[in-house]
Amino acid sequence: MSVREIATLGDPVLRERAVEVGAQELGSDEIQQLIDNLIETMRSAGGAGLAATQVSVPRRVAVIEVDDNPRYPYKPPISLTVIVNPTIEPLSEERLLINEGCLSVPNLRADLERFLDVRVRYLDRNGEPRELVARGLTAGTFQHEVDHLDGVLFLDRVSDPRTFSTWEQFERHHKAAFLARIAPYIRGAPE
Repeated sequence: MSVREIATLGDPVLRERAVEVGAQELGSDEIQQLIDNLIETMRSAGGAGLAATQVSVPRRVAVIEVDDNPRYPYKPPISLTVIVNPTIEPLSEERLLINEGCLSVPNLRADLERFLDVRVRYLDRNGEPRELVARGLTAGTFQHEVDHLDGVLFLDRVSDPRTFSTWEQFERHHKAAFLARIAPYIRGAPE
């Protein structure tokens, strides 16, 4: 395994729609190594998730994990989940205003709306079809990573540019209000 360089805002790969991974290809050493590298890179960077496009590989693969993450101490735990060719289905029109950041957009956060409840269908790293239902911040995490695979950054979903802040200013001026607003939605680990 190795830590890969994370592509940042302005790199064209972040605006590409990633290509689906074929069933035969999923078992290849190349894709399995990519998955291992995504896990290692995500953990090294302190992320809650990482999509292949973020390491300059336009394939529909992402990893998600939240386990006592110091960058996101308020996020509910998510065991390591590898999602290949994922699709997201909103389970209602209800939305939650979330303040997000991104490893590909260093030191910037903003508010955006995400669907409150979603169903995620995907293949695991062994090619087995999986499905999970996520709620709240966990649903937001899955939507964020699938957006990456579609060439969409969280910046594209921000409706009020006045909510942009650095991480330091978020911590200083906005975190307490954000935590109070999302307290009822902290739960949300996949079912």
